[in-house]
Amino acid sequence: MADLLVFGHKSPDTDTIASAMATAYLLNNAYNLNSEAVALGEPNAETAFALKHFDLAAPRVIQKADTPEVFLVDHNEASQSVDNIADVTVAGVYDHHKINFQSAAPLWFINKPLGSVATILYGEFQQAGLDIPANLAGMLASAIISDTLLLKSPTTTPMDQPALAALAKLAGIEDYEAYGLELLKAGTDLSSRTAQDLIDGDAKTFELNGQKVRIGQVNTVDVDDVFARRAELEAAMQTELSADGYDTFILVVTNILDSDSDLLVVGDNQDKVAAAFGVELTEGRASLPGVVSRKKQVVPPLTAAFEA
Repeated sequence: MADLLVFGHKSPDTDTIASAMATAYLLNNAYNLNSEAVALGEPNAETAFALKHFDLAAPRVIQKADTPEVFLVDHNEASQSVDNIADVTVAGVYDHHKINFQSAAPLWFINKPLGSVATILYGEFQQAGLDIPANLAGMLASAIISDTLLLKSPTTTPMDQPALAALAKLAGIEDYEAYGLELLKAGTDLSSRTAQDLIDGDAKTFELNGQKVRIGQVNTVDVDDVFARRAELEAAMQTELSADGYDTFILVVTNILDSDSDLLVVGDNQDKVAAAFGVELTEGRASLPGVVSRKKQVVPPLTAAFEA
């Protein structure tokens, strides 16, 4: 049994899963720790595609951490973490989001504003002088592709492209752009996914000035296909509002080919959401041209609007 669990946020995406796997490998082989990568949910379709492509098993899913210490990746907020996070010691963090974290003891905390945690970890492997196995390099390359939308997202930094190129070479990916399109499109096949799957497949909860705001994101190649299911999506969002005590639920539907998004908003604070983006919500919906990044283009303006 492991002494230390490594995991990312709930509703895990490709960066979360790949970074947990890579961090556990790094801790075990560079620092002689006994750690295990786990997940706080099943892999989504995109991540499942990458795992299958590189012949890797998905980390086991946990509901609660059962080790005294844990290591967080791709998040640092308690609301996005394991349910019993207050009962364990966080030994370290690798993240690229805003910092909302307190600790009574020193810890290994690395947070860099890069496009992906996988980019950070690529640097950590280099610093440790540790080779990255080909299949793990493939997962890290997939994570960069996913989080930066194949280097087209505004979250992309000058460090992401060379890291992706190097990881792709290690993984034996001859054309990472061609592979990247396959990966991203694998995550946009929504036909077999329930409304619950769609709203929670890539969702995070934020505390904004005392309001509990749930923000989900769906990537697609046709926004109209998603909104054809609007009634069932709204019903699922309303159910979660009641069951989990959210004040507002925002679903961001992103066209990965056009790099635009549409919002669907349910619950309170619709005036604040409209003000955040300078739009008028029509029955809870609005278009956001050029918006693709929740971290950089959605959460910051919402934070400012809720605190105004």
